[in-house]
Amino acid sequence: MALIEVFADVTCPFTHVGLKRVVHRLAESDQDVEVAVRAWPLEWVNGVPLEVDAVAVKARVLADQLGVNDFDGFDPTNWPTTTVPALNLVAAAYEQGMVAGLSMSLKVRAALFENGLDIGQAEVLAEIAAENGIDNWVYTTERSAQVQLDYDEGRRRGVRGSPDFWANGAEFFCPALTLGHGDDGGLLSEFDPQGLEQFIEQATDSRSN
Repeated sequence: MALIEVFADVTCPFTHVGLKRVVHRLAESDQDVEVAVRAWPLEWVNGVPLEVDAVAVKARVLADQLGVNDFDGFDPTNWPTTTVPALNLVAAAYEQGMVAGLSMSLKVRAALFENGLDIGQAEVLAEIAAENGIDNWVYTTERSAQVQLDYDEGRRRGVRGSPDFWANGAEFFCPALTLGHGDDGGLLSEFDPQGLEQFIEQATDSRSN
């Protein structure tokens, strides 16, 4: 069983697009792979949460340049003041199994970017938890032990940003996308199918284990 680890923030638009593409590609393959999405809260890394205006700009650019509808329901007025409760919920889902954890990782991001919900609110997360049978979770803004462990491990490895993928001891920053900036400083993005295939090959190569 191959393992892919992803250190990521739940409010990162690059993760929302990139993680979905990786998961979709893995589903198309016949590879036996588990995906652990680990907490990398940028509000701790940067000392402050991501600014919603900046995220909204990136979301619009990604949607236009990539031709995706991954942000169609995004509502900047419903922006979480902290990502900790959502990260705690994902960690609780992973306690029930890898499939449940990955599913929850995708669903909290979809709730924010596709359904326009504030995933910092107790009632929003409680509904998502109930709908997915996650009953070992209690709303709190205090970080869970697992979220803290993920963050500490990310710091130990030198995680560069969100999303940072790891497989067979190698690091791949957002392998589904090529990201850069134009002469005017604006974001440039495109899908990177070759990079994604190279990542999948590396992640599933048993000779690298």
